[in-house]
Amino acid sequence: MKFDPRSKLVLVFSFSSLAVFVKDIFLLLIVLLLSFLTSNYFKGDWSFLKRIKKFIILFLGIAFLQSIFAPAGESLLTISGLPILTLGGLAKGIRVILRMMIIIVSATIMRGSSSREIIQALVQWKIPYEIAFMVSLAIRFLPILRDEAKDVFTAIQLRGIEVEELSLYKRFKVYSYLFMPVLSGVIYRARELSTSIESRGFRAYPERTSYIKLRLSLKDYILMITSMLFTLIILILYFI
Repeated sequence: MKFDPRSKLVLVFSFSSLAVFVKDIFLLLIVLLLSFLTSNYFKGDWSFLKRIKKFIILFLGIAFLQSIFAPAGESLLTISGLPILTLGGLAKGIRVILRMMIIIVSATIMRGSSSREIIQALVQWKIPYEIAFMVSLAIRFLPILRDEAKDVFTAIQLRGIEVEELSLYKRFKVYSYLFMPVLSGVIYRARELSTSIESRGFRAYPERTSYIKLRLSLKDYILMITSMLFTLIILILYFI
């Protein structure tokens, strides 16, 4: 069953809004479960779960930083009188990870829609084509940026540098060396893309036509209304 990209965008916005405004961990877990079930229905891509180890490291880092700089609750780990891990810091770390997971999982709902359809959906929402095109372009640039970083990282490993075995200071130093070639590669690709767009007469006319014309069906209206009502009810019950 194919849905209009606009109904999917409303659904993603609903989940993301709940992730931002809700602070209760149990409620965030329920929202995460619902986003997983919805993503599974829309056949979302869950390949990011292979890198769950990085999420755990990030969670621990946030928990320790929050415990040190904004201690709250009972202290679980103390060194020389300095709270290294507190219940408050642990709770904040869990909340941050749950929010990130909800936003990432909900974004996978858009997998079945092409970039052309997403642009058209934004245009039919009266968003200027230039802005819609930039949003689509930014989304498509993320995998390119990832592949660029992966190539540079592989080149460092081929030179005999085992990053995982380095100390924390040296690891940060290696990562700082990664930044410049990745940035220069992205700038080069962006320059090529800009030249290509200009040569095709981008914005040559005040209005654009499109062979794609999206139409909302009954199931799209039901999905949008249900997701908005669900989000509104949850937020009202949460803040009352």
